[in-house]
Amino acid sequence: MFKYTIRRLAQMIPLLFLVSVVIFTLLSLQPGDPLDAVRMADPFMTAEQFQALRRAHGLDQPIYVRYFRWLGRLLQGDLGPSRTYGMPATEFIFQQRLPNTLLLTVTALLIALSVAIPVGIFSAVRQYSKADYTVTFLAFVGLSTPNFFLGIVLMYLFVIFLPDTLGLPQLPTGGVPGVFWEDVQAGFITAGQFFGQWAIHMILPVFTLATGAMASWTRFMRASMLEVLNQDYIRTARSKGVYERKVLYKHALRNGLIPIVTLVGLSLPGLFNGALITETIFSFPGMGRAIFESLMQKDYNVAMAALVFLAVLTVFANLLADLVYAVVDPRIRYD
Repeated sequence: MFKYTIRRLAQMIPLLFLVSVVIFTLLSLQPGDPLDAVRMADPFMTAEQFQALRRAHGLDQPIYVRYFRWLGRLLQGDLGPSRTYGMPATEFIFQQRLPNTLLLTVTALLIALSVAIPVGIFSAVRQYSKADYTVTFLAFVGLSTPNFFLGIVLMYLFVIFLPDTLGLPQLPTGGVPGVFWEDVQAGFITAGQFFGQWAIHMILPVFTLATGAMASWTRFMRASMLEVLNQDYIRTARSKGVYERKVLYKHALRNGLIPIVTLVGLSLPGLFNGALITETIFSFPGMGRAIFESLMQKDYNVAMAALVFLAVLTVFANLLADLVYAVVDPRIRYD
């Protein structure tokens, strides 16, 4: 497996190079000039001053020259400044926005798994029952509901409808609480208040992001368990009088989880991509919203930093899924 891992890591280098070329080219070919906002903010800027500003940012050079300059800075750990936020793009993405996105996506991942696996097992064990049909119906509803629509519906229900009709407390519509761990250390608030405020703000965006994955993984878990439960070794265990719970959770579950492990690994980049819509709807200051804002404002250094990170995450998630697949299933050998 070590040789296989090294070979896969070596294959990632040209792949990520090509991905970065495509992303940089597409961003550069967008209509308009990245410095148009600067010119609009200063109506007294002359054409000569604007051209001098473009030269200062290297925008007067051909695309390939700008790309290799960007690549050279990348190899030195410098992705350039953010014109919108007035700080280095790496600091803005990886210190301010990425932690929030990780909190959102990891929480959504854990909730989706904690629901999908037991519900999928429950549905498979009760195949063709009313409970199975109910789970299947809800899973298809979750799969067919777009994130942006679900987020809007949830905001209407928990911010307007339910508080007005039943008197329930309103949930926050977006953003993050204005409390930090430093406030806990300084004694301004307790740790319980800190986690409680963050949990309340995370309810709607986490549920919105987790619903699609939860529905998809439930269906896959059901199908995987049904396939395993029809195998000969399961019939043999049952014929020997092994308790049904032991048959399910000791013999069937491990093999039933094999496709789910691969699926979850491949779904990690999808959760980050889904966070773009979710964070935009709920005004959540994460990396997805940063991508959207940077594209709208033509802040290409921020966009490149975030999109290249997603590309790296995608290829590493694929590698991790393959490696974990071999660990879960001893029959898989890569060397």
